[in-house]
Amino acid sequence: MAYRRTPAVQARLDAQAGVIVRSAMTVLSRDGFAGLSMAAVAAEAGVATGTVYKNFSGKAELVTAVFREVVTREVEAVAAAGAAGEGRSAADRVTAAVETFAGRALKNPKLAYVLLAEPVDAAVDVERLRFRRAFAETYVNAIADGVANGQLPPQDPRTSATALVGAIGEVLVGPLSEQLHSESVLPELVAFALRALGVRPESRGVPNE
Repeated sequence: MAYRRTPAVQARLDAQAGVIVRSAMTVLSRDGFAGLSMAAVAAEAGVATGTVYKNFSGKAELVTAVFREVVTREVEAVAAAGAAGEGRSAADRVTAAVETFAGRALKNPKLAYVLLAEPVDAAVDVERLRFRRAFAETYVNAIADGVANGQLPPQDPRTSATALVGAIGEVLVGPLSEQLHSESVLPELVAFALRALGVRPESRGVPNE
């Protein structure tokens, strides 16, 4: 008869895996993907290297788990910032989403650089693509609503959202890789996003010229 883990044993194993993922996140935030090793994660977690391998087959699987945890959290934050609400225009929602996405990235540049651009294993790169798609989804509704109510010119919301995420990520690569937090990055990104979507100047409180 095959051995079946009891709920208590499974809960303990899940908790151990969670500690390892959080420790990997700490190492990535400090040393990046290039500086992450199973031994470094084990030391951070206070467990044997073999224990890390019991939970994850290798570096790629472990970093994939980190991607999924971090992306879930970040997407929820960006989606909440850009959610519909009474009196919120498309410009308001896009502005809040861009500021949240970029602002949170700039607060943890090393980890954000891993998520966005650092060379990684092919398996992790697949997760990165899902990461970009998930963030694009957070902009789709705001853009679609803006088109529907005439605040934005006609456009395909998904195409615009995907392009926006790609452009924002590309702009952030420099500041993140150099760990520079220029005060002009956020306002410039917001201004670009609104121009790219065709937000009328009067919709964002800027007088017509």
